[in-house]
Amino acid sequence: MSAPRVAIVTGSSSGIGEGIARGLAADGFTVVVNSATSVDAGERLAAEFPGASYVQADVADPADAVRLVETAVQRHGRLDLLVNNAGVARPVPHADLEAITADDWHRILGVNVVGTWQVSVAAVKVMEPGSQIINITSVGGSRPLGSSIPYAVSKAALDHLTRLLAKAVGPDVRVNAIAPGPLQTRLTSAGLAQRASRTAAMTPLGRLGQPSDIAAMILALTKIPFVTGEVINVDGGINLFTHMDAPRDTAP
Repeated sequence: MSAPRVAIVTGSSSGIGEGIARGLAADGFTVVVNSATSVDAGERLAAEFPGASYVQADVADPADAVRLVETAVQRHGRLDLLVNNAGVARPVPHADLEAITADDWHRILGVNVVGTWQVSVAAVKVMEPGSQIINITSVGGSRPLGSSIPYAVSKAALDHLTRLLAKAVGPDVRVNAIAPGPLQTRLTSAGLAQRASRTAAMTPLGRLGQPSDIAAMILALTKIPFVTGEVINVDGGINLFTHMDAPRDTAP
């Protein structure tokens, strides 16, 4: 009997990452749960899954990024899948240019882009042929959407990083990305119910996405070995809007 597949999901103590971790665990993966700060939540989640473990690490820190991967391999003996989900945002209306600071740019790009790069480089060193990296981007990376301009720019960078990495590390490792549209998470449940309802009504499929929708696409990609370098929208069709009629602040 073959050993269980091992997956790291960064930023997985809550929200989209938690949903991804749950989906992978249900499919038989041994999951390494990760967060930068929410240690208790991460440990509780890992305790729910057979064989899983938790590693506290800030992917924006070079040493932490390497330690995350090394610890996963030390504990579980292999790494088959890296899901780069960790990300930060600071919601700012796009027209409010002066509200964005240099610190905002450094922080958002440092986690969302540099952090993804650092964990990916560490992972490629230990991955066997047939392994995969999946980056979680956003429809805001290809459309004028998103919680802020720096956030959307970071996701556009991730889209292209996905293509560049796929070319650089193939054929041994495949690299793809998933671009979620508006999702139903604790954030939308807590304080944005009216906006969420309006967005759901405008989406061709008539609802917001769920973290389980993202997990389902990740599992699909693990089973299709002839796909690499792709950015796949999982957005209920919200990308069908033009930039003039799309809601400006709906992308996660």
